[in-house]
Amino acid sequence: MLTSTDFRDLINRRFLNNFLPIPATNKFRIGRRTPNFTLPDITHNQMVQLSDYKQQKIVILSFTRIFTEKQYCPFCFPYIVSLNKNYEKFVEQGVEILLITSTDASQSQKIIQDLNLKLPLLSDPSCHVFRGYFVGQALGAPLPAQFILDRQGNLQYKHLFSFLDHNTSVENLLNKVTLINQSC
Repeated sequence: MLTSTDFRDLINRRFLNNFLPIPATNKFRIGRRTPNFTLPDITHNQMVQLSDYKQQKIVILSFTRIFTEKQYCPFCFPYIVSLNKNYEKFVEQGVEILLITSTDASQSQKIIQDLNLKLPLLSDPSCHVFRGYFVGQALGAPLPAQFILDRQGNLQYKHLFSFLDHNTSVENLLNKVTLINQSC
């Protein structure tokens, strides 16, 4: 379900904590490591630690903006659908996509069912990881952003939200991954 007129669960502590606009201020440098984190993967019912992928896979961190299981960001909804549709293309290139949302475990489970997600959906209702990556926030939810980490865990690409360019395209991510694979 893309949107709903049921706003009962929209106004909560997380919404209020993310209400005031804070622009993305991420200053992570290309070629440097990003902060490690551990979050629950609701899709596969397990804990995921970013450092576990080191030496194994390229990782795309896709921070997404979902308000509740009933209210998706109009910019992020089609992006999530496109990532999910193209997930196998990334896996074939040795990539894991970690979709990070601020919804809680219960809401995230409903999102997985609603969108028939194949890719891992990590739940960060405290927004600790969102804040640690300095992606910004506005109107009740953290802002979207994308980061590509190489097999050594070093940042190779980042895209931060702007009103002109909400999310980088799936095609751009695939092209960046191809370049990273060729440089190995």
